[in-house]
Amino acid sequence: MLENFTVDTFAPLVGHVFVVYVDTTNVLDLELLEAVPLGGSDSTAAVQGRRPFSLTFRGPRMPVLVQRIYPMGHPTLGSFEVFLVPVGSDEQGMLYELVFN
Repeated sequence: MLENFTVDTFAPLVGHVFVVYVDTTNVLDLELLEAVPLGGSDSTAAVQGRRPFSLTFRGPRMPVLVQRIYPMGHPTLGSFEVFLVPVGSDEQGMLYELVFN
């Protein structure tokens, strides 16, 4: 499933809430803030298939998720596993990045 995701998969979902399954009893809602293509149009990855892109999410200030693989879900996309990285915070919460190569 992940291999089929592109920036165009996520662009219409900016502003949507995704659920991260922290463990078997705890979930955390993350709002998708942006979906951005990475690299130039002539990048090797674009030639070989999917163009790299990144997603930025915002969650609550606490708890802060540690960098690792998490199961994530969305009503349209279903369930999938992603590697989330905390990248800082803003006035409204904690920011996380997810990069697809």
